Amino acid sequence: MKATAPSRLVEVSSIAHYNGHIDFDDLQGEKGYGGWRAYSQAKLAQVLFTYELARRLKGTGVTANCLHPGAVATNIWSRPLGRAGFIMKLLRLFMMGPEGGAKTPIYLASSPDVEGVSGKYFTNKKEKESSKESNDEQVARRLWLVSEELTGLPE
Repeated sequence: MKATAPSRLVEVSSIAHYNGHIDFDDLQGEKGYGGWRAYSQAKLAQVLFTYELARRLKGTGVTANCLHPGAVATNIWSRPLGRAGFIMKLLRLFMMGPEGGAKTPIYLASSPDVEGVSGKYFTNKKEKESSKESNDEQVARRLWLVSEELTGLPE
């Protein structure tokens, strides 16, 4: 990406990151697992990762931003069963289609309006303040280092 700069990295996260918390003592949910908790933590991790990546890429011509695509009627909503499944099917009637959910990622990847913008969170093609924890640079750096250890990949 650096060799072909200017270039853009776009990470699709979720508004669920506002409910997330990075639990370094149980990062992989081995001590206790909850689906929503895991999803929210993963989406927060994506925002933290994007911000840390943007800091590390500063001055290279490569930008990194993340976004919430909106409520999109995809197959993720078809998994719950029973009452929750019925409610999810009902809610899908009010959600946008995949084309609508693609608008903000395409905007961030191609619009001249965000050329050079990096380390930001967007919703509906507009910059928005992300959660307090997502802006904690110490948490972002620690998560980056732990991710390097878990994957066996150096910086």
